[in-house]
Parts: sequence; structure tokens; C-alpha cells
Amino acid sequence: MTTLSERISQSAFDGSRLRVVLLLDLYDGAQNQFLEVYERLRKQVASVPGHISDELCQSIENPSQWLITSEWESAPRFLAWVNSESHVASVQPLHGCVRDTRSLRFSVMRVTGSASTPSPVPVPAPVPRRGDGIVRHALTFTVKPGSESEVAELLAAYASPEAQVDEKTRLHRTSVFMHGNRVVRTVEVEGDLLAALRHVAQQPEVQAVEKAINPYLEQDRDLTDPGSARLFFTRAALPAVHHVAAVGRDAEDVRRHALFYPAKDGCGTALARLLAGQDEAAVDEPESPIQASTVFQRDDIVVRMLDMRGPLAARPALALGVEGGHKAAVLARLLDSAKDGVPTSDVEISRFLARSEMRPITDRRPPVQS
Repeated sequence: MTTLSERISQSAFDGSRLRVVLLLDLYDGAQNQFLEVYERLRKQVASVPGHISDELCQSIENPSQWLITSEWESAPRFLAWVNSESHVASVQPLHGCVRDTRSLRFSVMRVTGSASTPSPVPVPAPVPRRGDGIVRHALTFTVKPGSESEVAELLAAYASPEAQVDEKTRLHRTSVFMHGNRVVRTVEVEGDLLAALRHVAQQPEVQAVEKAINPYLEQDRDLTDPGSARLFFTRAALPAVHHVAAVGRDAEDVRRHALFYPAKDGCGTALARLLAGQDEAAVDEPESPIQASTVFQRDDIVVRMLDMRGPLAARPALALGVEGGHKAAVLARLLDSAKDGVPTSDVEISRFLARSEMRPITDRRPPVQS
């Protein structure tokens, strides 16, 4: 019998099939245009590795509301496509006929049939995971070399927006890190992530900071233009592919860190999976200093955020993600920056760790509600 995991966790690496639900609200009179675009898009998606099927549905209550469901062999296959430049280009025509969208992703836990329809051949079901009501996401972008100090100062100094978005959605925590000229901003939201991101983007204090850093960005953007903003946030998306946290462990003296792992071409998913596997085991270890870990990955960019007791250097192999077995050798094969060979000693591992550690810029949590 399947039991519920006692850890707080989420993962794209369960090996289960993925069901994607896309809710769309069309502009009035745009149905024919939408159907033409959908046909072209459907044919493109059919050739994507890992894609199984699609269904298109129209609401019987509000004909402007449509639903697209798709099934994929696994979450990593879907994420590799949805975060690609080819996906950005292929969905561009949809923006002229779709007023609003919302995407939901689910692991397929069970498939059942009616008495007259036999159930499919059973496959091992993933273990249900215990959640904490928090949605995690990150954005990443690069700034012009030489502007890092100015950008860090701007990102550290902004006034925090109002945490309460609506009765169901609240900003839980925002952390910003830099590694060289790369910025990574992570957000944790109770409730609707999209509603929270829209809320933040509309705040005057946030708009002022975004405008101030625009001249320093390596890729131009105009957040006042919906098309430019949509393109920027799509390209900057750095999804959380794995999260795990200990339950009931003392959280005192826990500090937040982030590590940057530039993977070799095509190795991002394997690298993220390696780090996720270690941290699954680490939070179950009673004496482990790791309280929680979140792995973010897009293509060959991997960021691992740790909530950890004590300094990283106290257990450098654990902090880097290579404690035990031959994980250091595997990590070196996957990293694009591993030019010094395989870290085999504590000194070498510490050097790798120092090179991977990101500079913390700000870490903010709203005040506890009374």
C-alpha cells in the first residue's frame, strides 16, 4: 500500500507521467483564429520527445473559456520543451487571441476505468508527497559585466511590496542572489503564484527598481509592453524541479544559501537529479545540517538553494551535493566549469564549493500576521 511521505517535498523526478492542464480565456470573436493557431501548434507539439496526447475542450457554460489537456511521459520532458526558445516562438501567435491563461501540472498517480472499460496495464505508482501549501519559483537574468555592484545595491534597497495579495494568496519569502553577472530571484507564495507575480509587478516600488536596472541588463526589455514583458518572464523562468524539507526539526540558526551549477550542454536535468537525490537522503539524516533544499533548473542552468544550520564549510561535500560514493566524479562530468578535474580531497571540494556559492543580496519574509 502506498504511504504518504513524511517529508515536505515536491519533485519532477518521480518517473510518473505528467498531465498538463491549460485554462484559456479567449477574446470575444477570436475562436476561429484560436482554432487555426491551435492546429498549427498541435502538429508541432506532436513531434516533441516525451509528448503523448492532447485534448481540446470548450466550456458548455462560457464558450470563451477553453481547456487544453496534454499528457507527457515525464515532467522533465515537458519542462525541457516548455522552457525552450522553440516553445516561446511557437506560442507567440496565441497571444493575439487569448486574454488570459493558467497552466497547471500534475503527476498521474492512478488511472482507473469503468466496469465495461478495462483499466490500463498497471504501472508502479509514485509515492504521494506531503506539501506545505507553498509554491516555489525563480527568475534569472544576466547584467552587463562591470555593473554587478550597482545592480546588487538596487536589488537590496527596494521597499518590500504588500505581502497579502488576496484572501487566498500571500507572499511568503523572497530571496535574491548573484553569481558573477547572473541574478537569481526566488519567490515562495502561499496560494496562486501567477496572481502573486502580477501583484508584485504592479507595485510602484517594484516598478521603480525594475526600471532602474533596465540599462544594466544584457537583454533589453520593456515591462510596460505586455509582449516584451511576457517574453522576458518566459525566458527568465527558472522552475523549481525539486524541493524537500525536514518536518519537526529545530529551525534555529538556519541560514539560506544558494549554489550555482552551470551544466555541460544537455546535462542540466541529470545534474539537477543528482543534487535532488542527495538532498532527499540528507533531510532524513537526524544530524544533517540541511533543513531544506530547493533545486531550480532550466536547460543547463541549475541553482540549488539550501536552508542550513551552520556554515557550508562545516560539511563541504554535503553542502556541494557530493557526499558519499562517487558523486564528486559524477558532478565533475556534468559541470561545464569543472576544469580542475574531480574534487577528491576536502580542500578541492571546498574550492569547488567556494566557486559555486552565490552572493546573497536580500532575503525577505513578511511580518507574521497576528
